[in-house]
Amino acid sequence: MKKAYLILGNGEILEGEQIGAEGRCVGELVFTTGMEGYLETLTDPSYAGQIVIQTFPLIGNYGVIEEDFEGTPALRGYIVRECCDEPSNFRSQYPLDRYLKSRGICGISGLDTRYLTTVIREGGVLNAMITDTYPDDLPALLEELSAYTVKDAVASVSRKKPEVFPADGETRFRVTLLDYGAKQNIIRSLCSRGCEVTAMPHDTPAETILAASPDGIMLSNGPGDPAENTFCIGELTKLIGKLPIFGICLGHQLTALAMGGKTEKLLYGHRGGNQPVHDLLTGRTYITSQNHGYAVISDSLAGVGQISFINANDGSCEGILYPGKQCFTVQFHPEACSGPKDTAFLFDRFISMMEETKHAKG
Repeated sequence: MKKAYLILGNGEILEGEQIGAEGRCVGELVFTTGMEGYLETLTDPSYAGQIVIQTFPLIGNYGVIEEDFEGTPALRGYIVRECCDEPSNFRSQYPLDRYLKSRGICGISGLDTRYLTTVIREGGVLNAMITDTYPDDLPALLEELSAYTVKDAVASVSRKKPEVFPADGETRFRVTLLDYGAKQNIIRSLCSRGCEVTAMPHDTPAETILAASPDGIMLSNGPGDPAENTFCIGELTKLIGKLPIFGICLGHQLTALAMGGKTEKLLYGHRGGNQPVHDLLTGRTYITSQNHGYAVISDSLAGVGQISFINANDGSCEGILYPGKQCFTVQFHPEACSGPKDTAFLFDRFISMMEETKHAKG
């Protein structure tokens, strides 16, 4: 195997083996704790601009299954402890390394991913580079890493034109999905509940959405700093209170900003399928899938929104209800594939909200 190098923003250099595409990549270094679902991670648009570390040591063991993709990959690079060359699964179509090469994704294997995770947990997210050539001019590379930021992330992953997805069976509701980097299973989850989904670009004006008279609006996940999306936030102020709204992840954050709240960057974020969330309404705790580096500051919405979920580890905001606005949002992923699916009932809550609104209108 050809050598590859991981250069951290703190100046540390680690040597491993190249997987995926040749060359180099620069990105924000983050880790995900999922023990499965590496295909969903690779194809999640919310990783735009980032180099992803898989903490689980063996990746690629069930190969690549295109049916499981969530979208077009937007991550910058990929780091694993061990990459399986010979997958064993009846659904496998080809090995992971072939997929990385076909998508131009630089990767590195043979690193101590638990050590890298510790570096991030103790010092916070930092930038990094994967390269297949040893750095001759480290000061210049560190300057490049220091200057790197994830910008215009939502615009880079949102669809460019509307697309309609028919309901499974009879059409009960028509839902407009604002695509900030939507995972495909959000659409599947709605369609399976009798919704015809019209996915719209992130910069669709509120007037266009309201003119179509949908039964509800779905706000998707997406990458980057939520506060950067000033146009989207402004359009949401025109939509909130007009129709039932359900927001996930970035959609949750943008709604909070539209309602006058604030967001902050977390030290290392929440990424993986084992994030505990406490339901303040019922007292129950759910295990959820998450992928975000920013969080809503709960106190910034005092008197405006009701905090409905909090993270059981750090107490950060995981969900908000907006009384009188027909709107609720969550930071985690109730549509998660490959799981867990503990909170899929939130889609049913959205369906009930649209049903009640429809009956009220007669």
